[in-house]
Amino acid sequence: MHIPEHMLQGAICPATAALALAGVGAALVAAARSHNKPGVGRFAAVTALIFAAQMMNFPIAGGTSGHLLGAALAAALLGTPFSVLAMTLVVAVQALVFGDGGLMVLGANILNMALIGVAAVALLRRLWSGEALRPSWGVCLAYGAAGWLSVMLAALAVSLQLALAGAVPFATVAGAMLGVHALIGLGEGLITAAALALLARPAQRDLPGFSQMARPFVAACGIGLLLSPLASSLPDGLERVAENLHFMPSEEIAFWSPLTDYQLAAVGHEALATGLAGLCGVLLTFTLAWLVARPLQARLG
Repeated sequence: MHIPEHMLQGAICPATAALALAGVGAALVAAARSHNKPGVGRFAAVTALIFAAQMMNFPIAGGTSGHLLGAALAAALLGTPFSVLAMTLVVAVQALVFGDGGLMVLGANILNMALIGVAAVALLRRLWSGEALRPSWGVCLAYGAAGWLSVMLAALAVSLQLALAGAVPFATVAGAMLGVHALIGLGEGLITAAALALLARPAQRDLPGFSQMARPFVAACGIGLLLSPLASSLPDGLERVAENLHFMPSEEIAFWSPLTDYQLAAVGHEALATGLAGLCGVLLTFTLAWLVARPLQARLG
């Protein structure tokens, strides 16, 4: 669901950037003041896992693919403010290092995936369990449903932004976006519920800090290195809608990186180049998340 560079034009870009900056700033303050912080290693490992999982596009109907958004999974494992920070780091690394999304639309992508996605989960969570994660299949399924809702609201937000930018009428794009993302959201919900069943068991939460970090970190490295070359190459939901409605911008690389398009440029073998790029992204995201969480861990407001 990453909006590519040049798909949004005009005032919508600085407007969404301002909203994203305000939202992430509020999350930073809330995270610093929180008395229920995840461990630094846990935060870094879950952030890296979200990055890796977003590389795994899965096919759906009509020659289209989707991938995990991750807002519900992050919110369940990290809490609301830290999940906003985790999602923001993931989206920023994707844009600035891998060219996934663009600089001018970075604010819109953070707003849609990090803020609106997590807000949808937070609102639903208030209805059943607040901040507490209960070790039950019912709660795993509830977070799965929240994941579906987060995808739908993010798709609706993208539709509104496209309409405000003058790219396509809202009535035209909203139905198409919601239709395809309803299917993608089902995958989101299933993956979220399954991941929580593995990562949020009572035995896992009672382990010491290193052990809580190990499982998501190893999973992230495995997905990034070994599974990412198997991801579907079909257009994602937004790309498919843009192609069908003829508002897909011409492909222009805003800047070059050795990891552009999730390929390690120095490696000639495509699968190996993808796997190594995925592993580099996991390690970079883990490191940045560690550096962000470390000072927050020491602050209590």
